[in-house]
Amino acid sequence: MSALESTIQAPGTHERPTLSVIIPVFNEAENVERLLDEIHDVLRPSGLRYETVFVDDGSTDSTAERLKERVRSDPTLVVVRLRKNFGQTAALSAGFDHSRGDLIVTMDGDRQNDPADIPRLLDKLREGFDIVSGWRVDRKDPFLTRRVPSRIANGLISLITGVHLHDYGCSLKIFRGDVIRQIRLYGEMHRFIPAIASWIGVSVAELPVNHRPRTAGRSKYGLSRTVRVILDLLTVKFLLSYATRPIQIFGLIGLISLGIGAGIGVYLSVLRLVFLESIANRPLLLFAVLLVMTGFQFVTMGLLAEMISRTYHESQEKPIYVVKEIAAFDSSGSAGETAGGGRPIG
Repeated sequence: MSALESTIQAPGTHERPTLSVIIPVFNEAENVERLLDEIHDVLRPSGLRYETVFVDDGSTDSTAERLKERVRSDPTLVVVRLRKNFGQTAALSAGFDHSRGDLIVTMDGDRQNDPADIPRLLDKLREGFDIVSGWRVDRKDPFLTRRVPSRIANGLISLITGVHLHDYGCSLKIFRGDVIRQIRLYGEMHRFIPAIASWIGVSVAELPVNHRPRTAGRSKYGLSRTVRVILDLLTVKFLLSYATRPIQIFGLIGLISLGIGAGIGVYLSVLRLVFLESIANRPLLLFAVLLVMTGFQFVTMGLLAEMISRTYHESQEKPIYVVKEIAAFDSSGSAGETAGGGRPIG
């Protein structure tokens, strides 16, 4: 068995780390070794037990080979190779699943995030927060293609989700493991983790961090992601507000449509029966019929969604709540406390 295989298949052979640093990479051969050295330079003097989990998201350059070579001599390094390029959200999810730390740091593999900020994130988390998100105050990215769309997206996400952050797109974040491991990610939802986690009642803080210009490799981001972000934002809003009560959104739309259609129908009926006007060729009549039919469809859709939601939760015994802790009297005469948990949401 190779060193890479033994590291991936038997991570429990090493002492459990306190901190896991997860880095998804795709074609970052020129950056991974220098980034790993920087992480070691920052964390080794602290005496903290840590591991670095690199998730190779189907790289086609020598990224995997360079990481394989380093894993032979680095006991803190874990390499997870995906069979193809699944995207950053899937790569982060794989990193969460294969990490063992009680605390988890995520960062990009392009070396624009500065590992020197990790101790500051740790200090902020120790103040009692569950998630601390980095804020790239002085971004080193193109203004029109990266920074302007990012500002618009951050404002929109904060407005719709109610979790206000200046920089949702910053990958440099720290999480408590029991929080992040309760969340399942799909699509492009990695950027919405603080908003999704708000469902279970976490405390979120934001910390200004250093952002460095890219010195090697090519950026994988572009304006094409904007549309996907907007679509995923709609999904997040629905999950946060109506995942366990879909009838309240579909039913509301249906009742409004039914009410307007019925009102127009009454108006047209008065014109025909009282004022003897012909309404056969009036477009308003067709509009009223359309609204009534649409209203019935939305109400029906809401009822079907309620059935699906209940089947989803009950068949898998998924709770609609998450316990933080439980306090109870024990035989010693004092109140005993146990940390809460919960099944994964989503």
